[in-house]
Amino acid sequence: MIKDLYGVCLFLIFFGIFLFFAPNLLGHPDNYIQANPMVTPPHIVPEWYFLPFLAILRSIPDKLSGVIALACAILSLFILPYIHSPQVRSHRWRPVSKVTFWYFVVICLLLGWLGASPIEFPYLQLGQLATLFYFLYFYLIAPLVIQFEYFLWTPRYSKYLKRVIFGRKWK
Repeated sequence: MIKDLYGVCLFLIFFGIFLFFAPNLLGHPDNYIQANPMVTPPHIVPEWYFLPFLAILRSIPDKLSGVIALACAILSLFILPYIHSPQVRSHRWRPVSKVTFWYFVVICLLLGWLGASPIEFPYLQLGQLATLFYFLYFYLIAPLVIQFEYFLWTPRYSKYLKRVIFGRKWK
């Protein structure tokens, strides 16, 4: 217990030196810049998991429309199981869906990178394009791919497909 009290006393001595005699020694120079409460500094970005949504929010110039798009982007993730209901859930047997899943991952990574980028010429236009592709995935690409794979792998349709491809009748 004496060793622990010795350690606590040493810590309190060094803490007191920094606190009372050199309070600014470990500070950052940006702390002395006059703050403007109406503007967020450009180097401040949220955590990495919020960056795609920040990119969606910033890609739309109108504030209300941006907030609505942000809410729709988050709600799209929640309603995903109700929108997409393939008969086979595993991507192991759905090769086209596997490709579109990686398309979605790349779009999310791109949105994350664009969320951390400044709002300038190439990043703003890329953010608008990536936002469009984000929503296209949920409401157009994925449902069409599910229907295409259903058409491709359902026995009655696959017989038709084989007949079209190979030009002969299948029983």
